[in-house]
Amino acid sequence: MLTSSRLILARKRRRMTLSRLSQESGVSVRSLTAFENGHKAPSPETLDLLASALDLPVSFFSASEVEEIEIDALSFRALSKMSALDRDSARAAGRLAIEINQWMEERFTLPKPNVPTLPHLSPEEAAERVRALWGLGEAPIPNMVHLLESHGVRVFSLAADCASVDAFSLRWKEKTPFIYLNLEKSGERGRFDAAHELGHLVLHAQHRIPHGPEAENEAQQFASAFLMPRSGILAQMLHNADAKRILSAKKKWKVAAVALAYRLKDLGLVTDWRYRTTVKHLSQMGYRRGEPDGIIRESSQLLGKVFSALRASDFPTSKMADDLNITVDELNRHVFGLVPLVIDGEQESSYSKVRPNLRLVSG
Repeated sequence: MLTSSRLILARKRRRMTLSRLSQESGVSVRSLTAFENGHKAPSPETLDLLASALDLPVSFFSASEVEEIEIDALSFRALSKMSALDRDSARAAGRLAIEINQWMEERFTLPKPNVPTLPHLSPEEAAERVRALWGLGEAPIPNMVHLLESHGVRVFSLAADCASVDAFSLRWKEKTPFIYLNLEKSGERGRFDAAHELGHLVLHAQHRIPHGPEAENEAQQFASAFLMPRSGILAQMLHNADAKRILSAKKKWKVAAVALAYRLKDLGLVTDWRYRTTVKHLSQMGYRRGEPDGIIRESSQLLGKVFSALRASDFPTSKMADDLNITVDELNRHVFGLVPLVIDGEQESSYSKVRPNLRLVSG
């Protein structure tokens, strides 16, 4: 029995139009349309062809209905410039990650969401408020992903075939906050993306559509203030700083050199002329496209602990993938590549029904 919403989700996840899926599977567009509309059911042989073309187990297509993520619930950047295939593939990837999270929540006690909504505050004020609520003071944040996870944000990686999307976030069912990060960017850019998405969750979720030029600008301001708090930057004595001083100072805050230069301009510590001159110099040194000698990309602490707990209980990752009706490779694309290597002869075992309590640290 085919679940129509599953076929639609799988096709969008693989960035396929109906025409492309028809070419890959040998099934006519007319039949595919009838399957997706629920007007016709495929034969077992046809379902095998579709599963093969979409690189998913046959069981995926008969699992329970899945509800799509609404476009207006997502914080996509430059949505108008994004192709429908890119947008829908990222939405489908996000939906699969929600299923992975549900599987984990049914077996582990995960941190409860603790992300305030502060739509009435300016980005600078909201960043200061969240820092205060989370007890961060004015110190640099050692690890953004760990910090978010310790406050109940579920952080997943975006699959490589969603590389055109920087990052996005949402509150699923207006409750659990999710952030999805592109792993192709530098470590500094990844931290800023994570803080940017936190800005959307704090300033826009539940109250406003979290995309559009104004929302994007506010999220950028929030990220800048959250990673580089005003008093912390002022204490560093960076008045009229040139490229050399910025390259030294950025190591403390683990941010991109250009991001720090912009923050100094925003705080009135450098003139517009100094800012433009410094950014030009940094660009000539290669700091516009990336971060030479940058920091290591941050990964998930929560997902690492889940896989460690499963491993300790002799619970095969392949069984987790089977439960989710996806392949191990597909699972790995959403979890920072943290799926443990499969050991020959690995056997399923009885997994403890006691829900392990995963303790996370924000550092």
